[in-house]
Amino acid sequence: MGEVNGPEVVGGPGSEISTRPGGRPIMRDVAKLAGVSSQTVSRVLNRQPHVSARTRQRVLDAMRKLDYRRNLAARALVTRRSGTLGIIGYESPLFGPTSMLYAIEGAARAAGYFVSVASVRYLDRRSVLDAVDWLCQQSVEGVIAIAPKSAMAGALAEASPGMACVTVGGGSIDAVPSARIDNVAGARLATRYLLDLGHRTVHHVAGPDDWPEASERLRGWHEALREAGRPVPAVMSGDWSARAGYEQGERLSADPRVTAVFCASDQLALGVLRALHEAGRRVPEDVSVVGFDGTPDGAHYLPPLTTVCQDFAELGRLSLGLLLSRLEQPERISTSRRQLLVPELLIRRSTAPSPDPRGSGDPRPSGVTAARPCA
Repeated sequence: MGEVNGPEVVGGPGSEISTRPGGRPIMRDVAKLAGVSSQTVSRVLNRQPHVSARTRQRVLDAMRKLDYRRNLAARALVTRRSGTLGIIGYESPLFGPTSMLYAIEGAARAAGYFVSVASVRYLDRRSVLDAVDWLCQQSVEGVIAIAPKSAMAGALAEASPGMACVTVGGGSIDAVPSARIDNVAGARLATRYLLDLGHRTVHHVAGPDDWPEASERLRGWHEALREAGRPVPAVMSGDWSARAGYEQGERLSADPRVTAVFCASDQLALGVLRALHEAGRRVPEDVSVVGFDGTPDGAHYLPPLTTVCQDFAELGRLSLGLLLSRLEQPERISTSRRQLLVPELLIRRSTAPSPDPRGSGDPRPSGVTAARPCA
């Protein structure tokens, strides 16, 4: 019996599909060259377990030698699945949103999915609705949205009721499952660490008022001070930039009572460090500074920055897991619609015991250890 001209289905639903127009190789050709079954080739293509590393490499070598390519159109036609996920990203130079995008895309590829990205310039309802419409035209199976503001999450909930959606970041609502950094816990950790170093209180340079992540970090800072019975200084707010940190740092450097500063982002901390240096306030001898994000560049600040470190790779995996569980069991009401990832403190050289002997606190940090590298 000769080769069929239509789609060849091997290994049941979800397995690889190919055609042979113009003599293009099909899965059977790969299996023959690699000396394995077509089912084994299907497992390799779909990143399934129970294939030895040696066999997997043989199959991949055969695919390269034959210049084999998956026929995605035929596969989607038979399985009714595109194998593509949508990501709504935010056009921003900020470290957090950019790192989230890379992490989600990497996790999706590792799980065997293709990715279609729609970037939005504005964090509003109309932009999100347009992005979802565009992704639906790409036949995505589900959407993960980087949503730093709650308005984005709300728009996602109404955009496509039949579409499986997950949000990542500070903006979330009950209608959409979300994976998020526990900003409150991270801020409490940073503030408690500075108090344990003997500082009487901790000043805070906050992010924008309309960003939930900034509000949550402010809340964690405030709770840690109140629980310790320490004075709560006035909050200094700005955007996320080093420029805003510098402007607030000028005010802080003029107050000799300031010995510890917790910044809502590493970029804010960079500006504070510059302002303190220009004012002749030494870090950490006179003032200790802690950031939030775990940017790789923080290791090269002067001095290297102590920071609350976010594991974006794990956040990507968590968000993908939430989305895949919705795709696999769309009618099941998940008991884990909220995934909170607790950050860690990475201790570098921008923090030290309080220079003020009147500070009330044990200069020996209690229960805080250096985290693994963030990069």
